[in-house]
Amino acid sequence: MGAETHVTDQAITLNGVEEQPETPEPAFETNRGGMYQGECQSLLSQYPLTEYKGQIQLILTSPPFPLNRKKKYGNLTGDAYLRWLSGMAPLFREYLTADGSIVLELGNAWEPGKPTMSTLPMKALLAFLEAADLHLCQEFVCFNPARLPTPAQWVNVERIRVKDAFTRVWWMSPVVRPKANNKNVVTEYSKSMLDLLKKGTYNAGSRPSGHHIGAKSFLTDNGGSIPPNVLIPPQDEEALPLFEVLPIANTRANDAYQQYCRKNNLPIHPARMQEKLAEFFIEFLTEEEDWVLDPFAGSNTTGTVAQRLARRWISIELDKDYVDGAAVRVQPDLNQEVAASRPSLPPDA
Repeated sequence: MGAETHVTDQAITLNGVEEQPETPEPAFETNRGGMYQGECQSLLSQYPLTEYKGQIQLILTSPPFPLNRKKKYGNLTGDAYLRWLSGMAPLFREYLTADGSIVLELGNAWEPGKPTMSTLPMKALLAFLEAADLHLCQEFVCFNPARLPTPAQWVNVERIRVKDAFTRVWWMSPVVRPKANNKNVVTEYSKSMLDLLKKGTYNAGSRPSGHHIGAKSFLTDNGGSIPPNVLIPPQDEEALPLFEVLPIANTRANDAYQQYCRKNNLPIHPARMQEKLAEFFIEFLTEEEDWVLDPFAGSNTTGTVAQRLARRWISIELDKDYVDGAAVRVQPDLNQEVAASRPSLPPDA
């Protein structure tokens, strides 16, 4: 008869002898953080990650979207997705500082076989907020004009819808006044604002909206404009100074990460967070040396940006291939032996 094995939350018992499970270790580290490979709920329930409870200033992540079709990076649908995402909320809250924030990027979903949008993302958000008793601080819209025209059946074939080109980003916190400073994320002034500051006068007084504009209300040079909660890329990136918005784009097809993945037969993550998006929220909601956590790290955009901005970081990703590819983004001297031994992937992988 084989050995009798019992599995508990604390230990594995083999023939009556307790064996403690292995302590999780980072797949790779830098001087400021590390990336773990595994399921986030499991890892966040184990030492050493439990030592960071109450220390994370920002959880910034883009969980798998509630799509009605399966993707290579994994996703649930329907009520299963709602239960899964909201089930994470109490655990995430345990990791936050007293004035910490959670920022979730959630894409849209469509009803299967119908030209109508699903309300599942909004239901999932409400369930997430309720499960951890969180406050919704602000909603952001991240527009990407370079996105492919989807859903294809309704946009390209039947031509009865326009392309779905934005995601929502939800900022929430256990408190109504979490740490935040919009002075850290001001955008360049437009030419008209620069001219106004130089001229020193403008048409003050009452407006049809009922607002009263003082004679000196807009004459203080604050170093830039306060950005709106609609994050839009310029059509021409060279024309950035003309836009008083945060540039968000994800169209680069040959950066160092993608080159490394192709060279080493690693799959490129198909839903990478834009670096500018991560940069905006890390600068807005944290300071240098604060801790930032991404429990669905994918290609590790959050960790990469946190490293560059002198924040400390922890990233978690379930898929080992994505972890192997992500290492190059923060660790230029990555050991090549494991990746070099991989079999070639098919061209469409």
